[in-house]
Amino acid sequence: MFNNQDLEQLTAHGISRNTAESQMARFASGFPFLKLAGSATVGKGICKLDADSEDKAIARWQQYLADGGEVAKFVPASGAASRMFKALFSFVNGDEDTAKEGSPVAALLANLENLPFINELNATTVKLYGMPTDALLAAGRQKEIISAIIGNEGMNYGALPKAMLTFHKYENGDTRTPLEEHLAEGAQTAATNGKVNLHFTVSADHRKLFEDKIKEVQKGMEDRYGVKYDISLSEQKPSTDTLAATLDNQPFRTDDGKLVFRPGGHGALIANLGDMDSAVVFIKNIDNVVPDSLRQSTVRYKQVLAGTLILAHDKIAHYLNMLHQGCYSADDLKQMVEFMRTTLCTESPLFDSLSESELADYLEKKFNRPVRVCGMVRNDGEPGGGPFIAANADGSVSPQILESTQIDTANDAYMAMMNSATHFNPVDLVCYIKDCNGNRFDLTRYIDHNTGFISSKSLGGKDLRALELPGLWNGAMSDWNTIFVEVPSSTFNPVKTVNDLLRPAHQA
Repeated sequence: MFNNQDLEQLTAHGISRNTAESQMARFASGFPFLKLAGSATVGKGICKLDADSEDKAIARWQQYLADGGEVAKFVPASGAASRMFKALFSFVNGDEDTAKEGSPVAALLANLENLPFINELNATTVKLYGMPTDALLAAGRQKEIISAIIGNEGMNYGALPKAMLTFHKYENGDTRTPLEEHLAEGAQTAATNGKVNLHFTVSADHRKLFEDKIKEVQKGMEDRYGVKYDISLSEQKPSTDTLAATLDNQPFRTDDGKLVFRPGGHGALIANLGDMDSAVVFIKNIDNVVPDSLRQSTVRYKQVLAGTLILAHDKIAHYLNMLHQGCYSADDLKQMVEFMRTTLCTESPLFDSLSESELADYLEKKFNRPVRVCGMVRNDGEPGGGPFIAANADGSVSPQILESTQIDTANDAYMAMMNSATHFNPVDLVCYIKDCNGNRFDLTRYIDHNTGFISSKSLGGKDLRALELPGLWNGAMSDWNTIFVEVPSSTFNPVKTVNDLLRPAHQA
């Protein structure tokens, strides 16, 4: 299947021949659907904390920070914002000169003054067309306005990463990008001894934009929030790229016979996360930010999630110490199983069938793995993966975040589970990725490689099949210990389209 030129390409990417052959075999076999035990709901996989429990979690988190505990923020930020402007591109490239009434473009044009980047847009239209947006609008020149937003001769928002776009405009006239709002959020939730560690994943094409923006804003943000930032960047590793395939599942090649590689999706970032030298890591998407005046709920529940994590880790560390030393009784093992069932929502037939020594070994393996606490929002129609209780290879079941592509829609029972789901995943996680000895877990050991998916793409006018790795918070964290906690919808304010910037949550 692979010639010498192919093998040279694979070696340059850091991809072994075995891995490449496995990828090609996956195109032919596809990915199996997951076995489900049910959707996760409050009381059955999702924990809803009362006010007293929330306060205890916050207090534990604040104590962890006061004790100098390791913490960092990990923000996937490598994607371009082109999807945000899909409707705008369609309008500019279409035949109509006037936006259809009721369309996203018409709504945007009717609310130009409420856009956080209106001042930049006016400066751009004056430069390009000699007049501000209101004059262009009055003259019926709608396409010029939209082109000024997304075109490369204008603001070029259609090609920039989301992190670099103006999301919020403050009363004093200041504006902020998502990158800056993540700096602000980090100062309010994850500062240890006055220091905040932030990590952004970026694309190679945009790395300099990030570096320049950080140099521009870092000092001002430090002065405003009274902290020092340690900011690092990384790119998806070439070794996590995947081969493209033809429609008959052969390696897709360019006209000169070279293999075509594609980024493996955000699941590839598990390697970047594994490089983080911090026990605790917050994970949150780049576009889920709010301005200062609306961040109170976000700050509270980031601390709730983090405190819940530390409280759980305290117990796990205590249990592992007992198991390692062999200092436990039958009642101790029962307590550990109860913790597995009630806190980690993990059930296994082995809990009741193993001998005492076998159960101790099994529990030690179950406890000794990365831990994550995931915020879950009640489902009110927003897109996103959902929380389920899914089967594991060892016969146990545990909480998992699944995408619809992982669920067999031909299975009536599974469809009933999907339809009865009450929550979805807003991608608000806090993780513990070091073991009890302070060593980083090898996160690649906890991936379920059967949870990727195959999508249809094209290159140079030719159709191809693309392989997506198990998602970062889906299959890439499949074998982690997981706790789902309900958080309010006020903590979830993503910007998926440019019109989302008109929502109250983004009007500072």
